[in-house]
Amino acid sequence: MKLYRIYIILFVAAIGFNACSDDYIDITSEDRNSENFFNSQEDYESALVAAYDLLQSSYINVLLGEIASDNTLAGGESATDVIGIQQIDDMIHTPVNAQLTDLWRWMYAGVNRTNYIMEFQDKTDFPDKPRVLAETRFLRAYYYFELVKFFGDVPLAVDRRFLFGDQFDVDRSPKAAVYGQIERDLLFAIDNLQYTTTDVGRATKGSAQALLGKVYLFQQKYEMAAAVLDDLILSNSYSLVSDYATIFENDNENNAESVFEIQYSDLEGAGFGCLQCSEGNVAVGFNGVRNYNGPLFDSGFSFNVPTQEVVNLFSTADPRKNTAILDINAFAATNGATFSIGFEHTGYFNRKYIARQGDLNTGDANLTNPNNYRAIRFADVLLMAAEAYNSGNIGDGQARAYLNRVRARVGLPNIQISGTALADAIFKERRLELVGEGHHFFDLVRTGRAAAEIDGFVTGKHEVFPVPLEEILLAGNRWGQNPNY
Repeated sequence: MKLYRIYIILFVAAIGFNACSDDYIDITSEDRNSENFFNSQEDYESALVAAYDLLQSSYINVLLGEIASDNTLAGGESATDVIGIQQIDDMIHTPVNAQLTDLWRWMYAGVNRTNYIMEFQDKTDFPDKPRVLAETRFLRAYYYFELVKFFGDVPLAVDRRFLFGDQFDVDRSPKAAVYGQIERDLLFAIDNLQYTTTDVGRATKGSAQALLGKVYLFQQKYEMAAAVLDDLILSNSYSLVSDYATIFENDNENNAESVFEIQYSDLEGAGFGCLQCSEGNVAVGFNGVRNYNGPLFDSGFSFNVPTQEVVNLFSTADPRKNTAILDINAFAATNGATFSIGFEHTGYFNRKYIARQGDLNTGDANLTNPNNYRAIRFADVLLMAAEAYNSGNIGDGQARAYLNRVRARVGLPNIQISGTALADAIFKERRLELVGEGHHFFDLVRTGRAAAEIDGFVTGKHEVFPVPLEEILLAGNRWGQNPNY
């Protein structure tokens, strides 16, 4: 799965899509017929790989999920460096925000590529088609989940592409309806995928179960979340990597803990005029130490810098701190490194996702880093299951067992509390275990903690982000804006 682009060139040539299009729906003047495509399994597979490719654009989702929370500050070179990110950090973002527009368009491009396959799902039969359609529907669920997390009610198209003109006829669907479609897609994927795959990076039965459990958790369907996550855990298909410090290194990608991992490579093609063209993890370059010169790491743009608050949250006995957080002042003093101080410099960097020396890069090294994003880890699954058991009043004993399994991996003592105190402990553990991975803002929102934790957060407004103004105008003002924007 590293070599997406080889297949995409063929796919783009076949259907006329522009892989670097600025149009969120991959606008095309073609009609809905596809006489010259989907005539073989190879055609379906090429289209599927192109649908996977938009996952690489979700680096922006990960950055914003951290920066919008109290885990990190925007950073960068100055207060005007990527102004959209600065505004989100300060909770003063508006419907005119380039990063939110990118996120909307790129996720809908992913939806459209999956719907292109589903629109012609019945054209050609072949024995492996249930698996192809199951992966397609997993991807559609993934893209729609990202959209509903960020924007709430969104336009919903099922088994048909958005084509130019459709925006005048399609309303924003209530998020409950979007969640319903996500659930149906993931249930289909669960029924038609296996726990293992020979093609590394593809969706599996476990990927679909984990994402469905998260979707249920976001809707407070705790019993349903516990059931599907239990099935996944009891399958023994995944395990915690014994050495936490190795999880995020390039030589430990797609490890036993990886339930779903977004594949990146060092192929050329990226530029600041087309960040979504990158086959590399753009977030790694954004996270890096500015003008760094020294051992082990490479430099970057000094965005997404961890706060002192989250650093202090780690106990002295917790070894995860040194994997999650790079204390650049201490490291530089010990290793003779030099660096420049960027905007909102805290002295800390997201060590999980900053460039290492020896990473294979071509073109702009800050835009083509091959470090995969660990989108769903088994530790996340265990903590989601713990939350479901506790918040759903299903059983605090099982909740503690799952929580303590995560803590035991890093040598921390078992917790023996119950009720609200256990809920707080599970939430704290999620923050420590998953810091730097883009989940914290949404955890704060869905648990009702955001207003108390995030400076500038306005209840009734900032639970979701504004629909990009350009998209509302493109739809002829048919789509209303989210409240208070």
